[in-house]
Amino acid sequence: MLQLTINDKNTFSIVQDDGKYIIDETSVDWDAAWQPNGLVSILYNGKSYTAIIEKTDRKAKEVSLRINGQLYKINIQEPIDLLLSNMGMDLRSMQKVEPVKAPMPGMILKVLVSPGQQINKGDALVILEAMKMENILKASAAATVKAIKVTEKTAVEKGAVLIELE
Repeated sequence: MLQLTINDKNTFSIVQDDGKYIIDETSVDWDAAWQPNGLVSILYNGKSYTAIIEKTDRKAKEVSLRINGQLYKINIQEPIDLLLSNMGMDLRSMQKVEPVKAPMPGMILKVLVSPGQQINKGDALVILEAMKMENILKASAAATVKAIKVTEKTAVEKGAVLIELE
């Protein structure tokens, strides 16, 4: 079972049973097909819709769709998310991303990211010069850059926060 919340207002439970989909205990007839132009063609209870996937955030389990010009933000909760929520825990808050800190004293040569940018594990974030060597500091996990705490051509101490992530 999945639980979908659309635009932070309407919540639906979806169950797939023997090839059919049941939304809030009502069987629905629907089909979706990718089109060569990147659009998604959806047939829902005999009506045709065209969708564009605007944004997907796998970590936050969110999808933004534009269907016939209307934007829908969909939050997806899987069974484990629902179980943790019922136990008073939130999986998203438990997946806290640590800030990027200077592993040694040095000089910031270049900042390679900007606030609001989505990053993936292994992406280069900052070039730090220490002991006449350039060190590329990389992301340890997928995240969003919340704030840049340093500027280029400035000295930093070991442990100084360089970039805040969320």
